[in-house]
Amino acid sequence: MKLSAFKFNLPKELLAEHPAKNRDESRLMVIDRKTGKIIHKKFKDIINYFDDGDVMLMNDTKVFPARMYGNKEKTGAKIEVFLLRELNAESRLWDVLVDPARKIRIGNKLYFGDNDALVAEVIDNTTSRGRTLRFLYDGNYEEFRKCLYDMGETPLPKYIKRKVEESDIDRYQTVFASNEGAVAAPTAGLHFSRELMKRLEIKGVNFAMLTLHVGLGTFRMVEVEDLTKHKMDSEEVIIPESTAQIVNRAIDAKKRICAVGTTTMRAAESSVAVSGHLNQYKGWTNKFIFPPYDFSVANCMITNFHMPESTLLMMVCAFGGYDLVMKGYKEAIKEKYKFYSYGDAMLII
Repeated sequence: MKLSAFKFNLPKELLAEHPAKNRDESRLMVIDRKTGKIIHKKFKDIINYFDDGDVMLMNDTKVFPARMYGNKEKTGAKIEVFLLRELNAESRLWDVLVDPARKIRIGNKLYFGDNDALVAEVIDNTTSRGRTLRFLYDGNYEEFRKCLYDMGETPLPKYIKRKVEESDIDRYQTVFASNEGAVAAPTAGLHFSRELMKRLEIKGVNFAMLTLHVGLGTFRMVEVEDLTKHKMDSEEVIIPESTAQIVNRAIDAKKRICAVGTTTMRAAESSVAVSGHLNQYKGWTNKFIFPPYDFSVANCMITNFHMPESTLLMMVCAFGGYDLVMKGYKEAIKEKYKFYSYGDAMLII
């Protein structure tokens, strides 16, 4: 398929600036692939679609406060620094994005916090906006990380124009987040409240956790019409043996296995045995899923409503069927569903 097939007009007012008041009370569109039916529910109604022995496969990555603001030496110009990945803990080396990038060159120093409590030196250029920083800090590693995080803020997506609020620290994080390393939340998981998870557990639904540390590459726009020429950025994946066992038992028992989010789906599809079972895995994935694609692990999925021409929309269309998903999106716009990170949810069965 071509990039232009995933273009649609999304009214700006449908981009969610805030999450629903309660996690599990966001709206839910249910799409049935067999009947082609589209129905409208609340997210907490999801419990009616799962039974004893079914599996919720979830991404337990935890978002860290990746966005920082500093000042350039001499000029004092305000610079945004977005932490992407720690390269070397001992040397305090980080991959970052800087904005405005044109002002930041190798050898420049950046100052952060009151009384310039933290200083970083630019030691390399990686991409047009990418830099490698060495943080100059005399304390031990734990003190350095605390200092870094105290100066960072929740990395809300750029489409949210308001300032970060206290509530975002909690709400831009799933209730089951445990493995720190993401610079963006696995947003389908944001709809799960502790109460809903308890109710699902009582019903006999099993939770299986994997980790995919979400990077900004997940949201990078596709710039080629021929999708086979698009390259995804690599992201770190950990699938424990215990998760593989839970999922494989459900596959053998022909139960529902629900991938909670596109990141979970991509992680699972990156480690599949010839038999169609899930393998334990620790490594990286740059898998790009777009139609047509045969899925091996999950037979249903929960996802948010995504941006036009995004790789996330392409994966959802590959899973739900292009015509049916795009029909669902048309209805979502008509019914004023909220889109993107803090938006409403879709269940494809």
